[in-house]
Amino acid sequence: MAKSAASVEFRRVTKRYGAVTAVQDVSFTIEPGTLVTLLGPSGCGKTTTLRMIAGLEMATEGQILIGGRDVTQLSAADRDVSMVFQSYALFPHMTVLENVSYGPSVSGASKAEAQKMAREKMALVGLKGYDDRLPSELSGGQQQRVAVARALVLEPQVLLFDEPLSNLDAKLRRRVREDIRDLQRQLNLTVAYVTHDQQEALAVSDRVIVMANAVVAQSGPPRQLYEEPASLFVADFIGDANIVPVTISDLNGETARVEIGTIEKRLRHRGAGAGAAKVAIRPESLRLSEARPNGPALEATLSKAAYLGTHMEYTVKTAIGELFVVDRAVERPLPVGAPLYVTLAEHGVTVIPG
Repeated sequence: MAKSAASVEFRRVTKRYGAVTAVQDVSFTIEPGTLVTLLGPSGCGKTTTLRMIAGLEMATEGQILIGGRDVTQLSAADRDVSMVFQSYALFPHMTVLENVSYGPSVSGASKAEAQKMAREKMALVGLKGYDDRLPSELSGGQQQRVAVARALVLEPQVLLFDEPLSNLDAKLRRRVREDIRDLQRQLNLTVAYVTHDQQEALAVSDRVIVMANAVVAQSGPPRQLYEEPASLFVADFIGDANIVPVTISDLNGETARVEIGTIEKRLRHRGAGAGAAKVAIRPESLRLSEARPNGPALEATLSKAAYLGTHMEYTVKTAIGELFVVDRAVERPLPVGAPLYVTLAEHGVTVIPG
């Protein structure tokens, strides 16, 4: 890219629509050349945040900086930012080449120069030779690539994606998200990416900002959010988690004794005090066996089983509640109704602070 990647910084940004607060006192920094995902359920404020980076919405309070420059009061046209919309927003009557060269044309480039810039970006996203096709003649994945090429053609400092894969089928989603990630790395782009899909966020991001009820619930690398959720909401929202009640005692340094039903484990207490607390147990960290293990285990009854090709999904009833289990052993499924024993893996069991 001709331009260097830029940082994006929010300083105590709030957005209100009348009496409704869509984003409240949000601060974060997106480092240059990184892909950061805004993740959260519908209505959490993530798309409003993205639109404020683009200048499509103006902040009610606070400051927005792009590349260290205060852009809070600047319109979308005055910010060096491009956005790929959920609907792709292609011009249906224009060919692929005309769609992609539209931006440079209206910015004053000659037709030949605009087409040269467009073809460069079309080649980057695998659309070489598609010049004369209409959007209606393309697959969903190809339309997505046209939208990306059109956003890239003006070489923006920051590229924004709003739910870019929601219109694609599952197999295509994986391929296109890998394409976006490859492109981001290859061109050293600063990307802000909005999704409500946890797997998508974990797969593509350098960092994830989880939003809930207009505020940032937690921010960090994907692994940290999955393995060390800061709250009940984050534990439950990022991947599947079994949230179970426990008793904490014998705090010593960073660890404590945690009673999970009949199982005792020494875990990092993460600031939780002695007494009642909750832990998040990942479904892949539960082990099921028909024979009684040597160590401590929970007695269980298998109530539901589902075969998903690469793994089995089980629901078991125990004294600490129903537990959801993911088991990679698909060659010998366990029978529903069977009495079982549940043990815990060394990883994937986390005390939830607060």
